[in-house]
Amino acid sequence: MKIACPFCGNVCDDINFNGDIEIEKLCPLGESKIIKEKKRIPYPMIEGRKVSYEEAIEKAVEILLNAKRPLLYGWASTVNEAIRLGVILAEKVGGVYDTTSSVCHGPTILAMIEEGLPGGTLGQAKNRADVVVFWGCNPAEAHPRHPSRYSVMVKGFLIKSRKVRHVVVIDVRKTATALLATDFYCIKPNSDFAILTALRSIINGHEDVVPDEVGGLSKSQLKELAEILLSAKYGVIFFGMGATHTRGQDRNVEALIKLVQTLNRHTRYILQPMRGHFNVTGADAVACWEAGYGYAIDFSRGYPRFNPTEFSAVPLLRRRDCDAMLVIASDPVAHFPADVVKYIAKIPVIQIDPHYNLTTKVANVVIPSAISGIEAEGTVYRMDGVPIKLKKFKDSEFWSDYDILKAMLEKIAEIKGGDVVW
Repeated sequence: MKIACPFCGNVCDDINFNGDIEIEKLCPLGESKIIKEKKRIPYPMIEGRKVSYEEAIEKAVEILLNAKRPLLYGWASTVNEAIRLGVILAEKVGGVYDTTSSVCHGPTILAMIEEGLPGGTLGQAKNRADVVVFWGCNPAEAHPRHPSRYSVMVKGFLIKSRKVRHVVVIDVRKTATALLATDFYCIKPNSDFAILTALRSIINGHEDVVPDEVGGLSKSQLKELAEILLSAKYGVIFFGMGATHTRGQDRNVEALIKLVQTLNRHTRYILQPMRGHFNVTGADAVACWEAGYGYAIDFSRGYPRFNPTEFSAVPLLRRRDCDAMLVIASDPVAHFPADVVKYIAKIPVIQIDPHYNLTTKVANVVIPSAISGIEAEGTVYRMDGVPIKLKKFKDSEFWSDYDILKAMLEKIAEIKGGDVVW
């Protein structure tokens, strides 16, 4: 049977499994998750003491119900079915639901709210794109099979070889992806918005307003780049955190969207964010179904409110504005600022994860889970929004994220009354 790799946003679903994994189709990142053994959390724990799943879930529910405003954070490395229960759980306990998008592609979501997204699928890029642009991203290292499966070397229905595909990389340094490019443009840090604005001016026929140098690129280089973009019969621009987390943030992404809109007056282009974890797209999409917003959703007043500057995990914790935290399928202690981590260590923390990580060290309740896409099945969204079914191909003694969250909701219904929804 074919299985999908639950590591990055590619969610490569062409891996053969007949009792053994077809290692040849795994990139180093996928191999590290599927093949190599990591230290598992062996059993549920409360304050380091071994307990049953039922006891750990009861204690976790007690913490959430006693908190005035708990934060439920993570969700990018689990399945849609579990995420849906997580949003319902956040509503039931009057907490805040936030995903890892708030520290990666949150600005992309804000820009999409303002401008929409002229998007497409990775299949369209593979089969049709003769001009491929990577802006502020490095898939050769972050999504290793992306160039060979979707964008650079792959043979598509209309694009028969790499020779007819013009690949452009725009970044502040020469990355591994830049080595695959036809043209590489090295720009100054924090200059994305200015360069995007200059490109739009040139394409619109107003090159006279463009200075001789913008963001490290000369006017002649900008004109050359504009000509490459316009030469496409079908083009795609992939962008990453080099655009979303430099000066401008969501305004950079808005400028990218407007550039694609401008190009679409002359030819055909799509825009695609390079999402990191295998279901970070789903973590946002499912929350939109349930609550109308993708991340940074506050339920403390009994209805959903959205405000990323106030309800995202880092500013919320920095203001000491939550008094408990549930962490699932992520490791904020390893990635959040030091002052925020110090506060996390002071409040009750519940962790749901298959593996030990730095967050385990501060967690009061630790609940081990089955690995989604390996030991538990479910649905996820690829980075382009295409749904992929993850199959279970290993047995496990551990409960799935879905089963754990379902048991928590059942316990809350038992304590507070009301209907159980899943």
